[in-house]
Amino acid sequence: MHEIAIVKDIFQTLEQAYPERHQDIIRIDVQAGLLSNIQPILIQNAFEAYIEEYPIHRDLELDVTILPILAYCNPCDKNFEVKFHRFVCDCGTPSDKIVQGEELKISKVTFKNTDHE
Repeated sequence: MHEIAIVKDIFQTLEQAYPERHQDIIRIDVQAGLLSNIQPILIQNAFEAYIEEYPIHRDLELDVTILPILAYCNPCDKNFEVKFHRFVCDCGTPSDKIVQGEELKISKVTFKNTDHE
C-alpha cells in the first residue's frame, strides 16, 4: 500500500519545512490529480493509521481534494478538462499536453493559535 509511504512523506516534508512548529499543525490540505493514482479513502486510512502510531498528531485533520485532468489545446490556445480519459478538446484536436492532473501537493497547512500574550 503506497499510501502509507505517501503519508510518511507528507509528515517528513512538514517536519523539514516547519522544524520549530510542525507539532502545532492542526490541518493539512492535500491536492491530488486524477492521474496521481491516489485514492482519497486509502490516503485517509493510511493517515488514520499513522496518527494512531504517533499520538502527538491525533488531533490533526487531513483533507484531500482530487483535481481534474486538464490538457492544453494548441489551436484553441486554452485548457480543457479531460473526461473519460479522452484527451480531445471540444474542437476535436487531440492533446497530450497535461496541465493538471499528475500532481500530489500539500496545498495548505493550518497551525493552532500559538500566539503568546
